[in-house]
Amino acid sequence: MRAETSISTPIAATLTVLLAGLAVSACGADHKDKAVGTDLPQGSEPVHLNPADFTTRIDNPYRPMLPGSRRVYRDTDSDGTVQRVVLTVTPRTKKIANGVQARVVRETVTEDGQIAEDGVDWYAQDSAGNVWYLGELSKEYEDGKVKETSSWEAGVNGAQPGIVMPADPRPGVAYRQMYYARKQEDRGRVVSTGERVESPAGYFTDAVVIEDSSPLEPKLREFKFFARGVGLVRAFEVAGGSGREELVSYKKAS
Repeated sequence: MRAETSISTPIAATLTVLLAGLAVSACGADHKDKAVGTDLPQGSEPVHLNPADFTTRIDNPYRPMLPGSRRVYRDTDSDGTVQRVVLTVTPRTKKIANGVQARVVRETVTEDGQIAEDGVDWYAQDSAGNVWYLGELSKEYEDGKVKETSSWEAGVNGAQPGIVMPADPRPGVAYRQMYYARKQEDRGRVVSTGERVESPAGYFTDAVVIEDSSPLEPKLREFKFFARGVGLVRAFEVAGGSGREELVSYKKAS
């Protein structure tokens, strides 16, 4: 199973270049982040969203979520455990506590054919084209029984929404992806654009590379490749772990 998820030569070369760029720019990263994308939410700062400025039609080219579309991923953690992840964009919507109407995306995770996690995520797109993450409700299973339930929702108990894909993903643009104190504090930063990426689902060009990180796990960094018209194609932990995820198949909305 390891061999199936090995990094191909073009991807390895791309990662080498990107990591070298990170090493050179690390010392000045904070200054650079403030120079671009300053209108996007940062850290724990509160945002007050106008529901009238949002739509449940999410057609950002790098993170499309149109009802009926479906993506299947193979996720391999640092220990070699393999899981199947299915993301289905449903026709359902949900009114979030902050007043924004959100699209419901279902995520189902199985391991050896057994359910490991089942949940929903809530997203919406603003008039500028930024895709916002507004919350989730997830249940983890063990031996067919619910082991743990986790959730957060923008506007509840101090939770703040964040961005999962900016409208203009230029290198250096940084933002928070969500903020729920001491539980969910993920951040994103655009590393590169115009990249090529390959997965079992095919070969893609014009991909955006985003670095994910969190102050709650300061040693962990992950690169995610998003292809135009498709969304997430591959992801690699490049520090603090060796997990990876790759798109196996996808179906666009009819």
